[in-house]
Amino acid sequence: MEAFWISLAVIFVAEMGDKSQLMAMTFATRFKPGPVLAGITIATTAVHLVSVAVGGLIGDALPTTAISVVAGLAFLGFALWTLRGDELTEEESRKARRTTRNAVVAVTVAFFLSELGDKTMLATITLATQHGWLGTWIGSTVGMVAADALAIVVGRLLGKHLPEKAIRYGAAAVFAIFGVALLVDAVV
Repeated sequence: MEAFWISLAVIFVAEMGDKSQLMAMTFATRFKPGPVLAGITIATTAVHLVSVAVGGLIGDALPTTAISVVAGLAFLGFALWTLRGDELTEEESRKARRTTRNAVVAVTVAFFLSELGDKTMLATITLATQHGWLGTWIGSTVGMVAADALAIVVGRLLGKHLPEKAIRYGAAAVFAIFGVALLVDAVV
């Protein structure tokens, strides 16, 4: 159960201000929220299953101290990455606005491809090296879907007046705290 809650919290925070939230908002302006959330859920479930499999394999092969150090450094890297921020390219924004016959398929494919190698995938791999794969998989999936659902709701209500900078700084601070905690745990 611990893996579920940790993964949910970490991935939820990781999604704040991420490109995926921008995609979710963009898709929500074109399609109804239900199919957008369904597509996000399908893509996230698949990508995070791959992530925990990779993390589980790496976690079984490495000593615990090395995993903690690498995970701590990775989370500090995620903090810096979050500070840098993500933006949709013109092409990504244009693809998200295209009319398709099946919104679920469009959102699923777009999210699956955009999440490959994204910080939330890497964070999920990192979490799976530390915690059980099932709890990490479910928690990370729920955390990402919840964060993107929030982006859809907030985006529809507030439009372009989101405090993106404050969200980015807050998410970066949480990543840094997790990173420092993992490094301290490895040293002590």
